[in-house]
Amino acid sequence: MPYEIKKVFASLPQVERGVSKIIGGDPKGNNFLYTNGKCVIIRNIDNPAVADIYTEHAHQVVVAKYAPSGFYIASGDVSGKLRIWDTTQKEHLLKYEYQPFAGKIKDIAWTEDSKRIAVVGEGREKFGAVFLWDSGSSVGEITGHNKVINSVDIKQSRPYRLATGSDDNCAAFFEGPPFKFKFTIGDHSRFVNCVRFSPDGNRFATASADGQIHIYDGKTGEKVSALGGSKAHDGGIYAISWSPDSTHLLSASGDKTSKIWDVNVNSVVSTFPMGSTVLDQQLGCLWQKDHLLSISLSGYINYLDKNNPSKPLRVIKGHSKSIQCLTVHKNGGKSYIYSGSHDGHINYWDSETGENDSFAGKGHTNQVSRMTVDESGQLVSCSMDDTVRYTNLMLRDYSGQGVVKLDVQPKCVAVGPGGYTVVVCIGQIVLLKDQKKCFSIDNPGYEPEVVAVHPGGDTVAVGGTDGSVRLYSILGTTLKDENKLLEAKGPVTDVAYSHDGAFLAVCDASKVVTVFSVADGYSENNVFYGHHAKIVCLAWSPDNEHFASGGMDMMVYVWTLSDPETRVKIQDAHRLHHVSSLAWLDEHTLVTTSHDASVKEWTVTY
Repeated sequence: MPYEIKKVFASLPQVERGVSKIIGGDPKGNNFLYTNGKCVIIRNIDNPAVADIYTEHAHQVVVAKYAPSGFYIASGDVSGKLRIWDTTQKEHLLKYEYQPFAGKIKDIAWTEDSKRIAVVGEGREKFGAVFLWDSGSSVGEITGHNKVINSVDIKQSRPYRLATGSDDNCAAFFEGPPFKFKFTIGDHSRFVNCVRFSPDGNRFATASADGQIHIYDGKTGEKVSALGGSKAHDGGIYAISWSPDSTHLLSASGDKTSKIWDVNVNSVVSTFPMGSTVLDQQLGCLWQKDHLLSISLSGYINYLDKNNPSKPLRVIKGHSKSIQCLTVHKNGGKSYIYSGSHDGHINYWDSETGENDSFAGKGHTNQVSRMTVDESGQLVSCSMDDTVRYTNLMLRDYSGQGVVKLDVQPKCVAVGPGGYTVVVCIGQIVLLKDQKKCFSIDNPGYEPEVVAVHPGGDTVAVGGTDGSVRLYSILGTTLKDENKLLEAKGPVTDVAYSHDGAFLAVCDASKVVTVFSVADGYSENNVFYGHHAKIVCLAWSPDNEHFASGGMDMMVYVWTLSDPETRVKIQDAHRLHHVSSLAWLDEHTLVTTSHDASVKEWTVTY
């Protein structure tokens, strides 16, 4: 086995404003589940750095729930596909696949024997279905609503009862099996976002955008109480979760708080203020064992502290949007991974523990396209907001740091010794020295795409869409064209010098990596074939003997310079998403990232 996965740093939940986010709990109490894009993410609740990502859905996944047995997970996507898959093996083999209706699946519930499944959502002619998990044959009808159903739950003890909540402002109550509609509950005045039975089955609760939570008898459906009287929260309530002993309820609201309720005496036990910005709205929650989780609109997962409601025990951060670029840097003896995303966030990760956070202050306002670290320990990043930023990696704070505004949108940035930075923009090449613009080539006569600076600091290689790499030399504060063309096999997508400066690797849209030998006047040293689609990124290993490339064919190859035939092939590194960026932590550890917003570390052995 020449490679193996070492670490998976998972993405955050994908959330949108005004839509509740369902977090699935594990009946054994070890893990929790959520979705982002086409992925279902399983994380260890005690140590969230331990994660597993399921990527077999062809469309965006909305919800995933464990079967009460703990052996299977059911996940539903926006096209109406429901997949039931194994949790015990690494491969997550598919057990069954159903299409209960055409349209987005919004919630899933299992009966306690793990035999029947209820699925609700946004179908064309029906909004829900309930069927046997192994045959798909119907065990009742979900009727009584005339708009999309947001939530469903099934009482976890006999006699079975089923409840739903819908955008028609009503909840509905069913008896079964086979499940039959009994009556509608019209106590709410706005969308019903969440319905949940207590674990002992004696009660069920409904939560709505009108800020109210109503409690009902689990067997008869009769109303018992309204938590907090006329208002439980000042904003819409997106999610509720019962305590394991069925005495308390956790609620998450758009008023930027979560609350714990004592249901029997109808009182608030604690209120958790989560912040003051829009991104602090709470869209999902989970009460599992002693853990209380709440999800913010920022995608952050908050572990609430009952003893100190004003401050979470811990906040799990990361990316919820696709990651475009990454780089690595040693800082105070630790290796950190820096990743920049589609929405302008830059995060730093401890490569050992997976602890991560974003930089403080106001940063980029649009996609971070490329990042690198200069000799003085600053992160140099260029973004679609037309700026290049220099951020000190000891302070990790944007405020008071260098920002260079450019005339045109930058695509790629490279740094060299002596305070030089070269930025490739649309139709322009800009040279910066000590964070100031000092020279630009405005009409280079071709469209530059990518740039690399020789470790010696005198030569700059710029790759263009015309399939050539041009060399420039840095003379004081100017760039001089050396009038030397290196031919790639197609439009150039990335260039990189080896760390000792002996070789220049060039990858292109024609699926080829070409390596040029610097000492021999940039003569072609070797050509590497293997990718089945456009190559998008490359990175040299610190040993200067190997380099890695990632392509649109979802492949990552680790090549040996002296022998193009000896290569390590990492298949499906980020299944369904191509690798958008690569970096090496050390000679045997490769870091990859992708549009699935996760970061992975691989151990490569030769």
